[in-house]
Amino acid sequence: MVMLKTSLQAAMNARIIGSGSETMVLAHGFGGDQSVWDKILPYLTQHYQVVVFDWTFSGAVKDPNLFDPSKYSSYDAFATDLIALMDELDLKSSVFVGHSMSGMIGCIASIKRPELFNRLMLVGASPRYINIDDYEGGFEDAAIDNILSNIESDFENWSSSFARLVVDNKDPLSVEHFANCLKRMNHEFALPLAKTVFRCDERDILEKVTTPCTIIQTTNDIVVPDSVAYYMQKKIKEKSTVEIVKTDGHFPQLTAHLEFLDVLGGVLGFEI
Repeated sequence: MVMLKTSLQAAMNARIIGSGSETMVLAHGFGGDQSVWDKILPYLTQHYQVVVFDWTFSGAVKDPNLFDPSKYSSYDAFATDLIALMDELDLKSSVFVGHSMSGMIGCIASIKRPELFNRLMLVGASPRYINIDDYEGGFEDAAIDNILSNIESDFENWSSSFARLVVDNKDPLSVEHFANCLKRMNHEFALPLAKTVFRCDERDILEKVTTPCTIIQTTNDIVVPDSVAYYMQKKIKEKSTVEIVKTDGHFPQLTAHLEFLDVLGGVLGFEI
């Protein structure tokens, strides 16, 4: 853990690209790494100083000792790392684009340190994946148990099948890209991290978010149903809007990157 204390930028492979006057931070989700942003980076760097990085569970991070499953058993520890990284890079009032689990991590970080963020872009984010009472998260308990069991018993095969499930199959190169990201992840991290993500319940934090939010949803995301996006919009304290990217799957930045950029540009005021 010494490296985390001395340089998060090095530990998390953080890079700053572009020369805009405003900063945008891109944070990948479960099983990914910063390469999931590669298609949109050349466009964003024309308008922003863009920060990309890898969470410590990522297969792109060289030191396996940086990820402690017990420490990262909730999103709070990730939010603490995000804040520390932004402080180390001396970032303030940034646009934060958080994909999947990183959407909720960004929300938590913004509650702790609101001055670091001027807008949250929540891409395929969900505060809870399991259905309960009148809340539709998208999964029954048994389905999550099945996912966790498959990760534990055959991670390699699960990675391939999960990538085909969550990435639009009409783009086989992107399916392969995410499958390879998953397979690079340390197998010992996959199960505890999946438990943290798929069993999370962060619904109570939404009303504490005071940063303006844009919730970005695809037309057909098997991981996060539309109802979650509109639930979040209703619960978030600050003004929030829902924007739809007309594509299938959980990864618009991979499978519909120009449409995704159109949505970002429409909200933030730039053209691609």
